[in-house]
Amino acid sequence: MYRRATGPVGTTAFITFLLGIPILAGGIWLSSSATDCIRFLQLPLIILGVTLMAISLFGLSAACYGQLKLIRVFLFLLFVFLFAILFFIIFAYAVTDAGKGQVIVNRVFLEYHLDDYSGWLKDRVVDGNNWEKVSGCVQRSGECGVAMARYVRDLNSGLLVPEPADAFYQRNLSPIESGCCKPPTSCGYTYVNETVWNPVPGVPATDPDCTRWSNDQQVLCYQCDSCKAGVLATTRRHWRKVSVINIVVLVLLVILYFIGCIAYRHAKRAHYDETYGVNRMSKTAPSMFRF
Repeated sequence: MYRRATGPVGTTAFITFLLGIPILAGGIWLSSSATDCIRFLQLPLIILGVTLMAISLFGLSAACYGQLKLIRVFLFLLFVFLFAILFFIIFAYAVTDAGKGQVIVNRVFLEYHLDDYSGWLKDRVVDGNNWEKVSGCVQRSGECGVAMARYVRDLNSGLLVPEPADAFYQRNLSPIESGCCKPPTSCGYTYVNETVWNPVPGVPATDPDCTRWSNDQQVLCYQCDSCKAGVLATTRRHWRKVSVINIVVLVLLVILYFIGCIAYRHAKRAHYDETYGVNRMSKTAPSMFRF
């Protein structure tokens, strides 16, 4: 009877183990994403996933051996974990809250401005040492290379040529493609192909990024503020997707925690051979904190 009573606790622990998988997978996905070059937020997510799976295995072992004290420790650790993942979700939303793309007339793609972003994440990105690593990661990702190029066949020569400017302006570019692979539209540069733009003589540069732009494929706009904004926008997009998963996991964990507490109470009654409705309280001033 007693061993059967701890079965629901074991089931709860097993399901929490399964819930640790999407958290861990989200951290691994962010770490392996070629376009997510801000790496210092992924490690805490991976640690959370591994921690939840370890806590679940501990609870599963405690339920299998019918150890009430260990089951109580499992529930306590799960309670602490709920606050940890809640804090992480709030933190992720807080550091990725500001900033969004700007609509440009006669353009489908959005453009991104560093002034639209603020806070801890921006400070980490624009820091000189960090940006050297991040910009190198963006360059190695190949976002501005072959993956961005599109060609059409010239009807007269039959040769493949870069798509015309009107077609390029109708493309839905990613934040990194928009911010790092081309100059800002305000520069007024003439389109040659996706990553080659020529300045118009006599037109003054109103944006500092205009002078940072280079047709050198190893330079492009990797040092532009628009590129930094594009990286922040990419991070924001990825982290919002992962946060949705974490919120769902948190809700399910809260439900499982209460189910586990109820299962623990039943297992405790079975252990002491208590019958329902019988009050075995012996303390004159019992503690108000009970599982």
